[in-house]
Amino acid sequence: MKQEIDERDLRHFKLLRDNVSHFIEDCAKKYDDGGLLLDVAPQDHAGAKEWFRECSIETLDIDPNSSATYIADICVENSRIIPDSRFDRVLCAEVLEHTLNPFAAVVEIRRMLKQDGLAFFSAPFDFRIHGPLPDCWRFSEHGWRALLSHGWEILALNALESERFLMPIHYTVVAKKIDQ
Repeated sequence: MKQEIDERDLRHFKLLRDNVSHFIEDCAKKYDDGGLLLDVAPQDHAGAKEWFRECSIETLDIDPNSSATYIADICVENSRIIPDSRFDRVLCAEVLEHTLNPFAAVVEIRRMLKQDGLAFFSAPFDFRIHGPLPDCWRFSEHGWRALLSHGWEILALNALESERFLMPIHYTVVAKKIDQ
């Protein structure tokens, strides 16, 4: 049986992609004040380089065929290739839903951030399973708060609402690394 992508998924995909772009652009307007930024798996969107002009940008991807600065799994500690507290900012857009262990991923991102460094996260909520596979997780507002409950201060947590009550399409989060 041939499966077709329905109209709602197509509409949500456009809204989600626009939301990611606006989120990264807004983060750059507020936080592009120099320093070093890590862009995690930017191959499926324009990434930080389109908007962050003052920051130096390095990239990380699990795909050995990518041209990322670092080839690594964000769900494991990578201190042999990336030192502690290296980055001022980390952009992790549309990645955490594809990890096998998002809790380990945010621990690793926190390790790589300088004290008071910022992380910019986004992930879909009401959106179909999509590639690159695996597509493992969806995070509600409560899920984001649990995911970032240790060593983070959430500065902004925003939902892209849909026509369905209590079923946002997408979430964006700005979080600051703090002492535990």
